[in-house]
Amino acid sequence: MNKPYISVVIPVYNESENLEQLYQRVIAALDKSDKPYEIILVNDGSQDDSYDQLNELQKRRPEQIRIIHFNGNFGQHMALMAGFERVRGEIIITLDADLQNPPEEIYRLVNLMEEGHDYVGGIRKNRQDTFFRRYASIINNWLRYKMTKIRLSDQGCMLRAYRRALIDLMIASKETSLFIPAQAYRLSISPAEIEVAHDARKSGESKYNLYRLLRLNFDWMTSFTLLPLQIFTMLGLFISMLSSFFVVYLFLRRIIIGPEVEGVFTLFAIVFFLMGIMLMGLGIMGEYIGRIYQEVRHRPRYVIRKIIDDTNE
Repeated sequence: MNKPYISVVIPVYNESENLEQLYQRVIAALDKSDKPYEIILVNDGSQDDSYDQLNELQKRRPEQIRIIHFNGNFGQHMALMAGFERVRGEIIITLDADLQNPPEEIYRLVNLMEEGHDYVGGIRKNRQDTFFRRYASIINNWLRYKMTKIRLSDQGCMLRAYRRALIDLMIASKETSLFIPAQAYRLSISPAEIEVAHDARKSGESKYNLYRLLRLNFDWMTSFTLLPLQIFTMLGLFISMLSSFFVVYLFLRRIIIGPEVEGVFTLFAIVFFLMGIMLMGLGIMGEYIGRIYQEVRHRPRYVIRKIIDDTNE
């Protein structure tokens, strides 16, 4: 078998209802060109029958399909990294298994890469998501740019293309809390973006609930900027100065007017407000300390249960 030119990495988590159609459409899209390719499907600890289905799909195209089974759920980005560490192609495509990004768009990204870019990100056109998901994404993209200056128009789109050299740089970083699209954009020499189609989910449910989305945002925030800590440092200095003036004011008022009991509840409100800010600041500081703790333990980012690879390479 020729060495693949294109590697498609697809993380899979409880997507048994979509796997057959995913296989048919990805194969059909890639077979339209004579460029050699491989498909790496990474089972991120699925609880449905994705394990058996993936094994059966691999038997249909054993020289082109490789399967990686995790022994638990390590997250989408770790599933991608497992695939990245085993790709053999020069251009690497990432794709979701839910078919919201049509596989038929793959060669549009490949063509743009062949123009000289080392990273191409997809921008979902006419997003088929809920009102909350669409506008939360807009706000999140704006915040990310303001905090990190990384110009990702759509960080939630999984249809992306990477040059092999860029993948090697990300593998060498060895970070455990890794936000791949932003990391690739930062390391890229010639990034580009392209609008891609976005369909409604065919079946099943989104694996990103509100909690997971919040965790993802904390990942990129703590991975790429110290701005939250710096904001709370400046806020702390400002409140300290304001409190000093307030103490002087209360002291002079007591001397001039005498003891007062009015305003006790106002003082309680101010105290609780300041306590809330302090706890929020401690929480953000804890996020950064937690990231450091994860890195210094040097635990494996993921654990592989089984690899099915009949490529003989």
